[in-house]
Amino acid sequence: MTVTLASLSLRTGLAVLDHLEQSARIPVVDGLQAQGDLIVIPLSVVDQVVKPSRGATWTDVPPEGVELLRGAAGGNPHTLVADPGTCRWTTSVLDHTDLAIGIFNATAVVYLLHPEHGGSGCAPGRYVVRRQREREGQRARLVAD
Repeated sequence: MTVTLASLSLRTGLAVLDHLEQSARIPVVDGLQAQGDLIVIPLSVVDQVVKPSRGATWTDVPPEGVELLRGAAGGNPHTLVADPGTCRWTTSVLDHTDLAIGIFNATAVVYLLHPEHGGSGCAPGRYVVRRQREREGQRARLVAD
């Protein structure tokens, strides 16, 4: 089934801005993907440095989704959305860089939705959601979306 930005927005009740092409098909990726100030990484890529905490509490992603990160100064949210029973999420993460927001395990395609960036899909798998950094000269700073 083809999922478009309009159909995902309607299904979740999460609005996107009018300048985005509503009929655009949302791509599904099984690798790295970035959306503004966050990045989604297959856990297998970083499992030597990022892990769920021992005894981590996992929760089902509800139909309205899980807000992963809100943009700088209270900006727009990045929301993880999934069909019921297809995705579990935890914020109990060990990450020495302190960039990890959480880990999710999806048994079906799940989506990231953002009012300004639109949507992107994650193929079934286990992923880490992290803040992004950028370099400015010799200094690194978090990307502000």
